[in-house]
Amino acid sequence: MQAVVFPEPDEIEIREVERPEPGPGEALVRVESSTICGSDVKILHGEYGATEYPHIPGHEWSGEIVEVGEDVVRLEPGDRVAAEPHVGCGECARCMEGLYNLCEHYGESDHGHSHIGFTSNGGLAEYVAVDTRALHLLGSMTYDQGAFCEAAGVALHAIERAGIDGGDDVVVIGPGAIGHCAVQIARHGGADNVILTGTREERLAPAIDFGADHTVNVYEVDDVVDHVTELLGGSRPDLVVELAGTETAARQAVEMARRGGDVVLAGSTSPGRKLTVDLREIVVGHKNIFGSVANPEWICERALSMVERGTIETDPLVTHRFTLSEFTDALEAFEEREGGAFRVMLYPGKDAAEIERTPIQE
Repeated sequence: MQAVVFPEPDEIEIREVERPEPGPGEALVRVESSTICGSDVKILHGEYGATEYPHIPGHEWSGEIVEVGEDVVRLEPGDRVAAEPHVGCGECARCMEGLYNLCEHYGESDHGHSHIGFTSNGGLAEYVAVDTRALHLLGSMTYDQGAFCEAAGVALHAIERAGIDGGDDVVVIGPGAIGHCAVQIARHGGADNVILTGTREERLAPAIDFGADHTVNVYEVDDVVDHVTELLGGSRPDLVVELAGTETAARQAVEMARRGGDVVLAGSTSPGRKLTVDLREIVVGHKNIFGSVANPEWICERALSMVERGTIETDPLVTHRFTLSEFTDALEAFEEREGGAFRVMLYPGKDAAEIERTPIQE
């Protein structure tokens, strides 16, 4: 089968590899839609210490089950499924709490842990064998919609870490695909005002259609905190969700929240980024600071239900389409944000004639 392979950090190959066999509790899935996330770029550059090379990346994908291993009872060949990336050992204290994203045996496959696309091979390949605990039935959704399983789950978990009360003012920092999912979740969660901030106008643009009341290009205002306060009639937001992954964004999030307000930091997953902020902002401001990573507690199942109902709209976020063999072009489009790129979708097993290019690519 064809797969994207990172032989070593900063190296990419598109090559033929042996098709995996499903082990006990696993399903072999023929991948239909697979997308690129910023974490894949970090893995390429060797920023995840637990990743061993050569490695097949890809943690946002969907497909059809073609074979199941022993002891699989919930799913069967022919089922259309989406994958979430975390599979915990199922026995440690964190897993028993449902926080399998925080499994105490992270990276230890002999304990049953797998972080699909990170510590085990992922879905930027024609086939992938994964633990069925990571798979969710697609129902009436398309494969492209199913590939948002992880992104929508990340956004939903970030919002739920702090929660929204009816009438809250919410600011989302970071106009990527996850940020736009968070805007929609906040709107449908009862927020009064929803504001999205970011650095590129073309990436902010869809937010209004998704339910945001305002967008703010931080390069076009003197002080983003003051500007947001003006938009909210002199008040600061009740909840700020940071999904940009930069030190500046994290500092702005802490400074922007009202006294007694909530801040969720969910963007920085690589080591080395530091939060530099006057501690009075947190202590005297009586602010609640939450870290949020991934999507535990089967939250992807609920996120996919929101996609299926149209509560989270994902189709406009698929801006580019490529074959698997065009991975390097797809990666460039994603990294350079060509045409305001959000999610760049790849289709293993298809050739160029079978793919409908988006208007941005034509």
